[in-house]
Formats: sequence, C-alpha cells, structure tokens
Amino acid sequence: MAVNLPPPEPGALFPVRGVELGVAMAGIKKPNRKDLLLIRLAAGTAVAGVFTRNRFCAAPVALARKHLKNPVRALVVNTGNANAGTGKDGLNRALEVCAAVAAKLQSKPVQILPFSTGVIMDPLPVDRIVAGLPAAIADLSADNWLSAAEAIMTTDTVPKACSRKVKLAGGEAVVSGIAKGAGMIRPDMATMLGFVATDAKVPGSALKRIVKAVADKSFNCVTVDGDTSTNDSFMLIATGKGPSASSSTDLAILQDAIEEVSRLLAQAIIRDGEGATKFVTVTVDRGRSAAECRKIAYAIAHSPLVKTAFFASDPNLGRILAAIGYAGVKDLDTSKVDLYIDDVRVARYGGRDVHYREQQGVQAMSKPEFTVRAVLNRGKAAATLWTCDLSFDYVKINAEYRT
Repeated sequence: MAVNLPPPEPGALFPVRGVELGVAMAGIKKPNRKDLLLIRLAAGTAVAGVFTRNRFCAAPVALARKHLKNPVRALVVNTGNANAGTGKDGLNRALEVCAAVAAKLQSKPVQILPFSTGVIMDPLPVDRIVAGLPAAIADLSADNWLSAAEAIMTTDTVPKACSRKVKLAGGEAVVSGIAKGAGMIRPDMATMLGFVATDAKVPGSALKRIVKAVADKSFNCVTVDGDTSTNDSFMLIATGKGPSASSSTDLAILQDAIEEVSRLLAQAIIRDGEGATKFVTVTVDRGRSAAECRKIAYAIAHSPLVKTAFFASDPNLGRILAAIGYAGVKDLDTSKVDLYIDDVRVARYGGRDVHYREQQGVQAMSKPEFTVRAVLNRGKAAATLWTCDLSFDYVKINAEYRT
C-alpha cells in the first residue's frame, strides 16, 4: 500500500439529509464480508452520473443509464461479481435485482440504479443478493458512510470516504462521498465506483453539468495500469433537503466542494493502487492545449517501463523522454522540452541537464510521493494526472485475483 492512507474516521464523515445507507453480508463471492450496499434516497432527489466508455460495458451500467431517466429512489451495489460479459442474461439478472429492491422499498424497478463490481463473465448470484436485502434494509442509517465504503471494496485495502461542509446563502450544505478502486484504473472512467451526495437543492441541468466537470478534474485524472473497466460509474446525488444552490455563486461554491471530495477520493484510489508504493503526480505544462498536455501525461503515467522505474527509484530518464516522444503530439520540438523530478531539473533543451547528478534523481524518486513535470515551452496550457508505480505485488495480486 502506498503512502499514509489511514481509513477515514467515522466522525469525519457527515450524514447527508435524505440519504440512508445499509450494508449486508450476502456471500456473493466470499462468506463473512460486507458485499451488498443499499442507498435509499428521499423523494424528489436529483441524480446524475457518468459511466465507463468501454464498449463492453456491464449489464448494470446499461441499466443504470436507462433508469436515470426516471426519479431515482435507491441504488443497489454488489461486490464480488461484475455482471459484465454476461449478455442478455446479465441484463435480466440486473433487472431481477432492481425488481426485488423496488418491491422491498415500495417503488418501481425503473427507479432503482444497479451497480456491480468484481469478477467479469460470472453469472450474477441474484438469489444471494435478494436474500441479503432484508439485512441491508434493516441496517439503513444516515451515518453509515464508512460501513458503506467498506461494502464496495474489492482488491482495495482500505475504505475510501470523505466529507465536507460548505456555507451557501441559505445555510450550510453537506457533501459526502465514497469510492472503490485499486486496479484496472485508467481515466474515462477508471475501474471504480464513486458515489457523492449533497443535501443541497440543485437544478437537474446544473447537476448534469457539474458531474461531468467534476469527473474530468478528479476520477478522469487517475491511472494505475491503463486498463479501462467495464463497470465504472460515478454518481452525483442532490437530495434537496438542505439549502438551495440556485445562484451562480452558490453553485460555484458547491461545485468546488464536490470537486474536492471527488479529487481526494480519486487520489485515494491511486494511493491504494494494487501493489503501489509510490504516489506520483505527473504534470505537463506550457503546452499549446490541455489536450496535448494530457496526452503526454497519459503516455508517461501508463508506461510500464516508466512505472517500474518509479518502483525502483531509478531515474531512467530515457524512458520518460521516450514516452513524451511517442505520445502522438504533432510537431513537438523536443529541443525545447525540459524535465523535472520534483524541483530537480534533470533534462534541459531535450537532453540531460549538464548540472544534473544521478543521485539527485534517486533521492527525489525514493520518496513515497514525488512529481514528474515536463515543460514543453510552446504555449500556456497545462494538465495534471495522478498515478503510482508498478511493483512485483501488482503482478501477484492480479495473477491470483480469481484464486
């Protein structure tokens, strides 16, 4: 596990008016572990979301997209089984789960959003999920955020949860969120589930805009291994039981808080990356556009050679420069590129800095957190991603994932 990632303290997680969370042990993959989460929402709650761009998206993703068109009354999340690569049967099983939840909560199946994470291509054990629902319903509570974060973990080693309070013109609003993810992480989206809720009242059109903007500055800026999952989902919930955020000022304040919670959750995923020992910020600046800066940052952050060098604290600069060169940025003048590891300039004008000494790079990369910064010197745009190293344990964890 990477740097300083203690589990969140329950007292630091604030209840959100209009949101109740209940957890159960359904035995979906393993006995005696939390693996079923039910989130009940108050009537009138607004929900918006973004999902994986993987064309082989899971059955619950397809269904959640469809059901978002209706007033949402509950979300149901299971771990241990992704219900992906399961065809029409997977859709039918996800529908069965929605129908069972709706019957228990006296709502309609189209008002339930299903989410799954775990092993791909295995049939979803609907009977176990349905059997676990009464326990999850009995456990429903407004202050169950930490338990909820534990219930959605797969290869995660710690739960990921965060809360903030902000002052709006009409009073204090709460933002709380949970997320899961540790491997198969790549932007657009990552192999993650993220659920962030606020009690503020937010217009539906604004909520849709905010969820996309926030995703692009948080969950779409992290990468562990470059793989994009079939099940990624990030949901933003606004119950309307607190102060209204209708003015542009209030919306901006609220969006900043939602973005902060989401960014911290996204960074927690990287810190808990499978086998990770280093948390690395990759920044590319002075580019012509944010898009080209992100393209180069991705190339650096996805390179197995670069990431194994991170693990070894080996400033093998050729690997980083090569990644910049093959990123696909047209007419990039490499003779203008500077490269830094933290504050140490290791390359200047496209070549090794004459003042750089190898030990400086080793010292910088030996820290549990450091920054790789490429300066293109061709514009004013910039982009930042967060990633981790690639260790022996990453191979071991993924080789043994189904055993």
